Amino acid sequence: MLGVLITGGAGFIGSNLAAHLLTSQDTFVTIYDNLSRRGAQLNIEWLLKAHQKRVRIVKGEIWDLEMLTGAMKDVYLVFHTAAQVAVTTSIADPVTDFRVNATGTLNVLEAVRRCHTNPILVYTSTNKVYGNNVNAISVMEKASRYEFSDMKYREGIPEEFPTDANEHTPYGCSKYAGDLYVRDYEAVYGLKTITFRMSCIYGPRQYGTEDQGWVAHFIISSILGKPLTIYGDGKQVRDILYIDDLLRAFDMAIEYINKTRGQAYNIGGGAQNTISLLELLRHIEDLLGRPINYSFDDWRPGDQKVYYSNISRTKRDFLWEPKISKEKGIRKLFHWVLDNKEMLKTIG
Repeated sequence: MLGVLITGGAGFIGSNLAAHLLTSQDTFVTIYDNLSRRGAQLNIEWLLKAHQKRVRIVKGEIWDLEMLTGAMKDVYLVFHTAAQVAVTTSIADPVTDFRVNATGTLNVLEAVRRCHTNPILVYTSTNKVYGNNVNAISVMEKASRYEFSDMKYREGIPEEFPTDANEHTPYGCSKYAGDLYVRDYEAVYGLKTITFRMSCIYGPRQYGTEDQGWVAHFIISSILGKPLTIYGDGKQVRDILYIDDLLRAFDMAIEYINKTRGQAYNIGGGAQNTISLLELLRHIEDLLGRPINYSFDDWRPGDQKVYYSNISRTKRDFLWEPKISKEKGIRKLFHWVLDNKEMLKTIG
């Protein structure tokens, strides 16, 4: 039986994806991960407890082409979710960021090219490929958020938006390099690839930090009473997408592979699911029934005042759009954190 390989399969998206595939399909899943991320071992234990006979764990680095090639046997589908995910980390250590995100993605492509089963490859890219060009769009400031002034972008940033920014941050550069290589390997070598330029994904098993996974970080910190810092003024706006909607997008894009092959898609909550940092805090305070203590600090390099995805192409090409509203998704994650407080305390 052919199976599925997920790079970064012990992470937030990877572990949820693995559980989804194992529950919804009669398939075998190989998790390829270096298990370095906080919470990775907990996610592996969760998967093995429910699906031990159909899960294989391969501990390896994404830049180890030979190990990766060896793990990628008898698969019909590869999800490349492994990445260095924090802008701040990329600025502090751009060499490792490049090695993981750019070289690592090239290695995945080479392993897929060597694979005799010609699997479909789904690559999780990022909205940061649009870089500082987004900040060139005029915005208007309101009480709790920024909004685009230009009505051209009222539905969000489309895939045709320029990517030739003067400033991407090293993270944006390395992910965009991977983005380019994935689409180029489809054109040159005939690989069956799909690229998802993702906005802010959130949900259970996301152990968010200050540097990445901000929705989960805000909820976990608020419930556990940990210090919370807002970088900038808190009026930054993003579109947020609950993990279950992302998993459905994976399924549908693969189902329509004849249309989606070689394409890049913006994947996020879209214009209907935008929220600012301050607005999220208000939501959490309403759920908690008490105010949250937080402080402010300077803006971070490369931060965008407003970004949200125009998802009209996904609707057109594979009939996908989000079903879970931001209010429902935030509430679901809030209650998951409440139910797992003791476990979350153990991972810091």
